[in-house]
Amino acid sequence: MERRNLALLCAGVVCFWLFALAFGTAQGKGLRIQPAVQAQAEPAVQTLTVTPPQLTLPCRAAMLIDQTSGTVLYEMNADQTMPIASITKVMTLLLTFEAVHAGRLTMDTAVPVSEHAYHMGGSQIWLEPGEQFTLDEMLKAICVSSANDAAVAVAELVGGSEPAFVQQMNTRAAELGMEHTTFRNACGLDTEGHLSTARDVAIMSRTILNTCPEVLHYTGIWTDTLRGGQTQLVNTNKLLRRYNGITGLKTGTTGGAGVCITASATRDGLNLIAVVLGAPSSKERFEAATTLLDYGFAAYRAAPVPLPQERPLQLKVKGSTEETVPLDYAALPQTALLPAESAGQLTVQLELPDTLEAPVTRGQTVGKAQLLCGEAVQGEYPVCAAADAPCMDFGTALQLLWDSLRGTAA
Repeated sequence: MERRNLALLCAGVVCFWLFALAFGTAQGKGLRIQPAVQAQAEPAVQTLTVTPPQLTLPCRAAMLIDQTSGTVLYEMNADQTMPIASITKVMTLLLTFEAVHAGRLTMDTAVPVSEHAYHMGGSQIWLEPGEQFTLDEMLKAICVSSANDAAVAVAELVGGSEPAFVQQMNTRAAELGMEHTTFRNACGLDTEGHLSTARDVAIMSRTILNTCPEVLHYTGIWTDTLRGGQTQLVNTNKLLRRYNGITGLKTGTTGGAGVCITASATRDGLNLIAVVLGAPSSKERFEAATTLLDYGFAAYRAAPVPLPQERPLQLKVKGSTEETVPLDYAALPQTALLPAESAGQLTVQLELPDTLEAPVTRGQTVGKAQLLCGEAVQGEYPVCAAADAPCMDFGTALQLLWDSLRGTAA
């Protein structure tokens, strides 16, 4: 009897061990659990050692930023509110491209011309009520000739009316953190209370360049025509012919705003945005933008970010039918902004757990990658799971036990 009980006890122990083995197999072979490292969803603000010089800029306010990281490289009266003239149209363009991305419009969508759009003053393409152009044609008129009538017609198409569209502009500005901006119209004509700042213009410009890069197709056009060649379009951004690497973005001129520009340029992988508000003349506007961009390209560089050669491509998972999950390093930028004279070598240091505990969801932050230049931290970026690893339920565990007892476990 005692021998039988002993045999049963041994069988029970064996079965329990087999069950644990099967369960452990699906849990990453029983490796110890470490909690996932919580990394930042956004890279840390870069700490740069360059001290900006005292630039002589003939304007009321200015700002220079790195388009990729958003790092401010130079500022002057950047939070002073003032009119921004046709730079307003950057927000009009942003909402329009976002409507296209959402599938509500296409570039072939017909844009009708209302009496209201017809009566816009300032720069225009002399639209007639009832006349129709495609959205593609209207975007050319806005980006190349800064046409107020085209901007209002597009605003009415996107928002239903200009006042409704202006509400959308202000809502989007708030979402972007443009704390000192209030829009009153879609084109930028001087209107009481229609104000922004150099910092907010930089935020808006960076957003459209990063999320709607197709805008550069239009802002890079020097000349074009409409109405079968009858209407000539000539770009108001003369830097297109004068500055190496210029790509856009928008000019603006009114009596209240003075002469303004938000200029985007690219050289050797470094993307810069220069904002100039309230210059006394077009010549001085372009001189100020050139001074800002020259400084940025001389003082900074876009250094390639190396991926660690020994980086793990997957992590083991405990408590799931999936033994591992692949890793996604896409949050790491391709380049990092560094002072031009920086001698430090860029390296990436990983912080990852040995194992993960189920459930793991695709896109979940499981670790972090720290970008270093020498010993100075340039930023931290999340390492994410590239697939799901759901929890193993009791039925699956029993099936794995049965398969292991039968010798059929994978």
